[in-house]
Parts: sequence; structure tokens; C-alpha cells
Amino acid sequence: MSYNQIAILKDHHPDELGFLPDMINQKDPRCARDQFDSNYAHDGGWIPMRGFTHKGMVLHYPGDPPYEPIAMWPLRDEMIVVYRHGIVAIFQTKTGEFEVARLS
Repeated sequence: MSYNQIAILKDHHPDELGFLPDMINQKDPRCARDQFDSNYAHDGGWIPMRGFTHKGMVLHYPGDPPYEPIAMWPLRDEMIVVYRHGIVAIFQTKTGEFEVARLS
């Protein structure tokens, strides 16, 4: 993945993303979830975490402070958003559905 397709938000550095951008190939027809699942399989794959809500791109989990985005990039009809602590959300841009997993 080219880093120039990734919006890295203010006060953050590409190093905070680790290998996450390398796990997504824009030419691969699979969705982001499936690509992360197979490319992160050595550490468990994509395992959804339940209980998150969101306002815009800011995630909320009961008892935790808000999770602000570090970086984001599009993959067709999806927006991949990375947060601190290896939290990754995939938002479906057409339906608004989203899923969250920890990939760290």
C-alpha cells in the first residue's frame, strides 16, 4: 500500500501503523475484513470486538475514553480507520455499518 493514500492525522507518525497498511492490497478484490483476516492470520486473524459505538470516526466503548483516529484510508466502499492500541475499524461507506478488531 502506498502511504500517500493514507491520511495520517495531525501529531501522528506512519510508524504508529506498523504493518497494517501492508496487509491491504488495493488490487485484491476481497474486502478489508477478509484481507486483514488472512494477512494477520499468524496472530489470530480478524476477530470482531463487540460493544463499540461511534460518532463520526471516533469510537466509544463503555468505561474507556474515546478512541480518536490515528490514520485512515479508503478501500473501495470501505474506510479503514486505525486507532491507538492496535484498534482498527472498517466502516462501510454505503450502509454505515462498521466492525472493530484489535490487530497488534
